[in-house]
Amino acid sequence: MKIAMIGHKRIPSREGGIEIVVESLSVRMAAKGHSVTAYNRRGKHVSGGKSVKLKNYKGVRIKSVPTFENGKLNAVVYSVIATFLALFGGYDVIHFHAEGPCSMIWLPRLFGIRTVATIHGLDWQRAKWGGFATKFLKFGERMAAKHADELIVLSEGTREYFKKTYSRDSLFIPNGVDSREYIEPNIIKKKYGLEKDGYILFLARIVPEKGLHYLIEAFKKMSLDKKLVIAGGVSHSSEYAAEIRKMADDNRIIFTGFVEGDELWELFFNCRLYVLPSDIEGMPLTLLEAMNCGCECLVSDIETTKSVTGEYGYAFKKGDTEDLRQKMEEILNQPKRDKTKQIEYIRQNYSWEEITQRTLRVYKSDKFDKSDK
Repeated sequence: MKIAMIGHKRIPSREGGIEIVVESLSVRMAAKGHSVTAYNRRGKHVSGGKSVKLKNYKGVRIKSVPTFENGKLNAVVYSVIATFLALFGGYDVIHFHAEGPCSMIWLPRLFGIRTVATIHGLDWQRAKWGGFATKFLKFGERMAAKHADELIVLSEGTREYFKKTYSRDSLFIPNGVDSREYIEPNIIKKKYGLEKDGYILFLARIVPEKGLHYLIEAFKKMSLDKKLVIAGGVSHSSEYAAEIRKMADDNRIIFTGFVEGDELWELFFNCRLYVLPSDIEGMPLTLLEAMNCGCECLVSDIETTKSVTGEYGYAFKKGDTEDLRQKMEEILNQPKRDKTKQIEYIRQNYSWEEITQRTLRVYKSDKFDKSDK
């Protein structure tokens, strides 16, 4: 098949979950002999400030789409231009990712091109958006519900939302992870003085909905010899990031900024506890990766995180810093649990290879695959 991917910022990249999903699917589809084109946004990388100029990545054709640097406008302009370009690409299917880019899904449908939409989360709920941006995201959501030939969601809660709100059936196809081997704490020891099991890890974008402020507040109330490592880039929320820096007036708190490569995996494999205190999530890839690396994981008690951890993680009451503090102390004061079954559970249920195959079946089928209902 000839496939187009629209909606991510750019690949290769770890700027967000959407970028990881698009890269993981596209590379595997290309390896299976399909022709895949990813429509990257042209601009600066949120973490490194470097322009990424590629024409091909691991068999995936890269098309760069010009757009504004303004965080609230680039998605709108990008979606329009990328969709118009894709109309003339001779694609068998155009796969739109996220609510904003889905605002243009009606156009290829009008031309008889097969369309698939993946809703990675209800983006209009996120704290960084407001006004026009929220209306634009809700419009994209409605377009996906009305015009997508197939609609993919990442949680049962989102599936129920589309059924209740739009009477629209959807497919639940989760995100995935790759198998990883343990890495000793070398880079992180040299750069930050971190030892195995010597720190609590928050690894996610520094945006309000991730709930980092709850974690810092709870951590500062604890008397322990662990450090708190905050690893992540800033996305459209510079004011919030400044507030977080002001809150973090504790010499036990370390900011690494955006991390990738071996440094990223060292942080996962060697933390004593991974905490994701989000108010809102789609399906957090970093949580899947933490589980896959054998981390003890503590999350807020929202459906989209608890469904990932299952019986293998811990949960606290969303937004309750006192409950968060108590749960962290309980976990840290008991021996680490054996994680063999946790890792096996993640690798059996969240394999990128299986998820790619399921997605390809959605591309080819005019009806839902009964096994995926």
